[in-house]
Amino acid sequence: MTTERCRLVLIAPDMPDAAERANVLADALKGGDVASVIVPQYALDDSEFQKHAERLVPVIQEAGAAALIEGDSRVAGRAKADGLHVAGNAEVLGEAVEKHTPKLIVGGGNAADRHHALEIGEVRPDYVFFGKTDGDIKPEAHPKNLALAEWWASMIEIPCIVMGGTDPQSALAVAETGAEFVALRLAVFGEPGQAPSVVAAVNALLDEKAPRFED
Repeated sequence: MTTERCRLVLIAPDMPDAAERANVLADALKGGDVASVIVPQYALDDSEFQKHAERLVPVIQEAGAAALIEGDSRVAGRAKADGLHVAGNAEVLGEAVEKHTPKLIVGGGNAADRHHALEIGEVRPDYVFFGKTDGDIKPEAHPKNLALAEWWASMIEIPCIVMGGTDPQSALAVAETGAEFVALRLAVFGEPGQAPSVVAAVNALLDEKAPRFED
């Protein structure tokens, strides 16, 4: 595993058909190293989300990645996921950390500024997430998230994940902040048939150009 540099996190694509979603994700994971996959609920009702989670979690885990369910600890538990991604504030995240660690990986946030980032850090999540899982609305990562990640990585030991943009090349700008992880969604799944080659290309880019972490 390429733990000495920024690694890729995938945000599962928004697809109403569970089988298609699982197949597209399985193909993407064949493209190369992926640390984890965050599975949002999107517009699915709770029952459908449970079905999707139970279909996706084994696919993710068999590829050697951690399966993180966004927002619903019951779905995460029933699907035997590895963790829980919490998009709420520090209080909500703190409650999840207290209740579910160390059994589950618990992280998240979406800190809008340094003050909120530090509040999130105080509850000691497993990671802090800068951005929103559906926040890839431009080719590049949001400049605010890049600036927060650079500041965070220089000061705080808790790992951070930064939401990238719709351009796979945005992963490099995230890596250059010192962030441990870059999250991609539409950059990988915008054209599902290209997902494996995009994952491979992003890993090659990070292998070649991402800064290395010091031991």
